[in-house]
Amino acid sequence: MSGASCKHFKVTGHVQGVAFRAATQRQARSLNLTGWVKNCPDGSVEVLACGTPYDLDDLEAWLHIGPSLARVEEVITEESEWEDLDDFEIR
Repeated sequence: MSGASCKHFKVTGHVQGVAFRAATQRQARSLNLTGWVKNCPDGSVEVLACGTPYDLDDLEAWLHIGPSLARVEEVITEESEWEDLDDFEIR
């Protein structure tokens, strides 16, 4: 995908047990992003998303809010190597 890139996000706060992964998947798919979302043992949620910089920025802004039951404390963002993925999945 020309002009596309990937970003890795680590979201902390009350983000597990609040449908964060499913909501992130819906949001990412609505932005035509590929990648994955998963819960981490430390209680955070990890996200890898690939697509256009504009769509990645939209996802990042959404991650700072999350679904209604979530309480996001911090979103750490890093550029990531391109991964050629077909969909956005929950891991």
